[in-house]
Amino acid sequence: MPKYLLIMRGTDESNAAMMANIDEMMAMTRQFIEEMVKAGVLLAAEGLDDPRQGVVVDFSGEAPVVTDGPYGETKELFGGFFLLDVASKQEAVEWAKRVPAAPGSKIEVRRVPGSDEVPQVGE
Repeated sequence: MPKYLLIMRGTDESNAAMMANIDEMMAMTRQFIEEMVKAGVLLAAEGLDDPRQGVVVDFSGEAPVVTDGPYGETKELFGGFFLLDVASKQEAVEWAKRVPAAPGSKIEVRRVPGSDEVPQVGE
C-alpha cells in the first residue's frame, strides 16, 4: 500500500490556541493515534520541538549558512507529522480531516514514493 505523510502546519495564532487547550488537545491526539493504530494504518507519529530551538541551513549562496530558528518571514511552521500506510490518497485525506487541530491549522497530505519509484541517474 502507498504511504502518505500528514504534515501538521500551524501559525503563531493556531499554536497559541492549541497551547491554551493543551490538555484537551493532547487527549484528543492520543485518542486519534489509538484509532489509527487499531485501523492498522499508523507507521509513525511525531511532534516537533519549538522552531526557536532549531536551525536553518541555507544553501542559496556559495557555502551553506546556518541561522538559529526559523526564517523571520515564515508564516506557517511544521509542528509534526503522521506517516500512514493506506490504500489511497482519498483514505489519507479522510484521516487528515480527523486530525485534532486548532483553528487556523492546516494538514498537508503528501505521498511518499517507494524506493522503486525514485528516479535513477540518467533517466
